[in-house]
Amino acid sequence: MYHQIPKILIRILGMLSIAFFTLITNPIRPESIEDFDTIRKSVVQIKVFSQSADPYSPWNPGSLSASGGTGFLIDGNRILTNAHVVSNAKYIQIQRYNQTEWYEARLNYIAHDCDLAILQAIKPIFYKDAEFLEFGGIPELNTPITIIGYPIGGSRISVSRGIVSRKEQSTYAHSQVDNHLVIQVDAAINPGNSGGPAIQNGKVAGVAFQVAAKGENIGYIIPTTVVNHFLKDIEDGVYDGYVELGIQFQNTFNSKLREYYKIPEETEGVLVNKVYSGGSAFGYLKPKDLLISLDGKKIARNGSINLDTDTRIDFVELIDNKFAGDSISFELIRDGKLEKIVFPAKKMPDFDFMRFSYDQNIDYVMFGGLIFQEVNRNLLSVWSRSSNTSGGSQLLYRFYNFISDQWNSKKKADVVLYRKLDHPVNTHTDHFLNLIIHRFDGKEIQSLDDLKLAIQNSKNRYVRLEFMDLDFPLILDREEIIKANPIIKKTYNMEQ
Repeated sequence: MYHQIPKILIRILGMLSIAFFTLITNPIRPESIEDFDTIRKSVVQIKVFSQSADPYSPWNPGSLSASGGTGFLIDGNRILTNAHVVSNAKYIQIQRYNQTEWYEARLNYIAHDCDLAILQAIKPIFYKDAEFLEFGGIPELNTPITIIGYPIGGSRISVSRGIVSRKEQSTYAHSQVDNHLVIQVDAAINPGNSGGPAIQNGKVAGVAFQVAAKGENIGYIIPTTVVNHFLKDIEDGVYDGYVELGIQFQNTFNSKLREYYKIPEETEGVLVNKVYSGGSAFGYLKPKDLLISLDGKKIARNGSINLDTDTRIDFVELIDNKFAGDSISFELIRDGKLEKIVFPAKKMPDFDFMRFSYDQNIDYVMFGGLIFQEVNRNLLSVWSRSSNTSGGSQLLYRFYNFISDQWNSKKKADVVLYRKLDHPVNTHTDHFLNLIIHRFDGKEIQSLDDLKLAIQNSKNRYVRLEFMDLDFPLILDREEIIKANPIIKKTYNMEQ
């Protein structure tokens, strides 16, 4: 033991020397005064005047509101910012450091699934003496980072500094459902900082976009991998969005699970539980498949892969980096045999209703004061805060399980009777509120358009509405409803 000590010390000293040499020759440095002078000429303050309809009262166009955010200039006279900064915008103004005039901007591209957008100034003079930022790579853990922007409505540029503390896949708050890579930092990120650059070594390491609901000084930036995917997507002039693998899987740590499925101890990978209709994997992967590698990269028991020597990410992050038509190549064990399955990546439009939507008119049906809509996240967000959610367990269950229970393979969307505008014609209909309509006069309702068509084509004096999981129908007098509809619209200030 005595003779081994000098060898250990020599090895430690050697490692320290290498680390010190690396730090000296390739340091991560705070931004200099010269750097900051260049950077702030590229940072843009954004004012947005927006309007969005109330999903609970979709005939109400909503009131105008003002908000602010940050963006920054990149090549091509483009201004990169967050989608949530400019969502539902009616008018956008921008201003750079030391400018006294506000300039009008137009929205060129918006990506709600990754919370990014591109603006452009209408007048070329906006770009006079401008600087354009370049993108760097993903920052390393425990390295300094600088957040620049216009937080909390301030008119002067603000700088906060922190440390990169985590890299992981997480949910993007803007859509409430999409998961992509995020970089966690302990720099202060406040309202108004959104869309601002996170700088390391004079280059953009990410875009500030959200904070943790709990904890202090926990902020998140969108890494350059996600930004570059967005910029690549819009090169053809259209934003297509992310592809979806479309599976549910579980880790394989459980020894009894491994015994049950006869998984050898030395074999890594994750187990497929479900394959969703409409996803990339539909028709190619099967439940009980053991996925052991993706595009040649080994999948660990927890679903992670080695991105480089010291970084592990979820294997689905590799799918995130693909575009529609790109190949997905899995090695897997199926029925005890090693197989290679290759299939094209594709979008999954059936998944869209799970996201918050923006910049869209809200479609609905009013029939005798009964209000119907397709079930979506926007509606549920306001419905859950309403005074009448009684009997809504069916509605909630079907929303969260519409894809996993494969209902999307049989119908476009659930249509819910979620509200009524009181009038004598709809007396005694409260029992049917918050239920999914199944048939109208015997016609199956698989979308709001189906309901519109069924109402339009109905010729019977008495119409019959059947609801899911309910044994008795709602019967209404069609002629009374036709007479009542214009009165109800006038009473409740509904658009004609």
